[in-house]
Amino acid sequence: MIQLLRIELYKIFRRPRTYISFGIITAIVFVIQLAMLSDGKSFLGFVMSGVNEQFDIQGNILNGYLVTYIILQSLLIHIPLLVALVAGDALAGEAAGGTLRLLLTKPISRAKLVLMKFTSSFIYTVLLIIWLAVVGLFGSLALFGQGDMINLKSDAFVMLLQHDVMWRYMAAFLFATLAMTTIASLALLLSAFADNSIGPIISTMGIVVVITILSNLELPLFDKIKPYLFTTHMIGWKGFFDDPVPYRAIGFSALVMFLYTVVFLLATIFYFNKKDIKS
Repeated sequence: MIQLLRIELYKIFRRPRTYISFGIITAIVFVIQLAMLSDGKSFLGFVMSGVNEQFDIQGNILNGYLVTYIILQSLLIHIPLLVALVAGDALAGEAAGGTLRLLLTKPISRAKLVLMKFTSSFIYTVLLIIWLAVVGLFGSLALFGQGDMINLKSDAFVMLLQHDVMWRYMAAFLFATLAMTTIASLALLLSAFADNSIGPIISTMGIVVVITILSNLELPLFDKIKPYLFTTHMIGWKGFFDDPVPYRAIGFSALVMFLYTVVFLLATIFYFNKKDIKS
């Protein structure tokens, strides 16, 4: 099993497009950091104009913690595409390359093969989030320094003291990993139905976009199903920056995404076990 996992990881990281994902994250983070270095103070002054009229806020407000929050808001809606680039190719790429039959002649069950594909996609997802933490969080702290963090919301703002912020980001990155793992399991499921990787990648993003729109529509028709759409819960990481932290809501969001991941994975195994690879 370990040897098979090494082979799967080798397949992922030998492809140039795998590293494109890391490059895209680096580029977007750099652009946001550059913009905040250039116009961050004026932007922050505009956003906090109403707050400054009522409160006298001192210190380094434009710090690495605030910039990282802005980065996460911008990037976590795009990372699903980067995850789908790899997970959507996991099984479909083997079929397109004509190696699926050869792979299944080895003494390994189809279920184990799917699990190895999922595990390798999960490892890739974890590395992607770790890289986001490195360039996004630690890079921003190096550029902007530390300080108390202000979380500006539509109807309020939350002041988080400097010593109380880092653990929140670690928890947020863990939550983001779970959310992206759900996307990876969906892309893997669609990959089992296809014979080329383009279809699963596009289909994954199409599904995410459509369900995200449904999650954000303020219509009574969708109010009852919103709590059970995984895209509704993908932004649950923001809860770690509330005070107090809504642990129950975050836990429910994590449970929903975990269950979706399990269902997608089991559906992939069920279908792939019955798939005709001889035709």
